[in-house]
Amino acid sequence: MKGVIFNLLQEVVSAAHGADAWDDILDEAGVSGAYTSLGSYDDEEWETLVETASARLSLSRNELLRWFGQDAMPHLARAYPVFFEGHVSSRSFLAGVNDIIHAEVHKLYAGAACPHLKLRAIDAGGVAMAYTSQRRMCALAQGFTEGAARQFNEVITFEHAACVEKGDSACVFHIGWPPLEAAAND
Repeated sequence: MKGVIFNLLQEVVSAAHGADAWDDILDEAGVSGAYTSLGSYDDEEWETLVETASARLSLSRNELLRWFGQDAMPHLARAYPVFFEGHVSSRSFLAGVNDIIHAEVHKLYAGAACPHLKLRAIDAGGVAMAYTSQRRMCALAQGFTEGAARQFNEVITFEHAACVEKGDSACVFHIGWPPLEAAAND
């Protein structure tokens, strides 16, 4: 797992609950907390932090991951504005994740285990987004999707139509946006 995700978790927890809460989570998890954005860290350390933060903040694992994804987007936009350049909506941003964000990760780290998103148009202007990842963090993908919508001041609908946690081969999300003409009149 890349250090930037650890850094974002620290920023989100500290912003919502204070720096002391983050320090307490690190202490309880038994980890150093010294994460560099370009560093690589064991997935087990991430899971330990998520488990500890979940217990500390009285959230389930999936609730924590979703909340983190939602609230991380403004921090990500400040740290990496280039990822958001040229996008006027969360729809175009999501469509570019594999080619922009994950492509940059792969340039820096050959063999990085980035999740993969595959989008296809469905009825009424929405998309079906298949999410595949060895880490099985579909709640984080949902949170990032919802956070991206907030970042672009959009209201979306989100349905988790298929899930690996329920035995499906991939997670599939159905995401809907208001019709473009309605969004332009808001």
